[in-house]
Amino acid sequence: MKKLKVTIQLEMSVPDDWELSTTSEGGHVLKLPNDQYLDLAIEPLFASDPEDTWSSTEDNDALNDILDMVESEEVTYEFVTH
Repeated sequence: MKKLKVTIQLEMSVPDDWELSTTSEGGHVLKLPNDQYLDLAIEPLFASDPEDTWSSTEDNDALNDILDMVESEEVTYEFVTH
């Protein structure tokens, strides 16, 4: 089996009332209004043709097979103020 390294970097404009929250394991997630939390992470998307619409799978076994291949994941959150 060979290694695949995927780097995900997003820049988003978000509402001012979003906050960073630290999990019990020291990671970070976003705290949204109404006591909801958001974690941006990998979600495999599938299509039968690369020009078709991509969607997640309803097959939990296929999804778990892909996620089991992930050895580590790092997501960094930082608010930028100007």
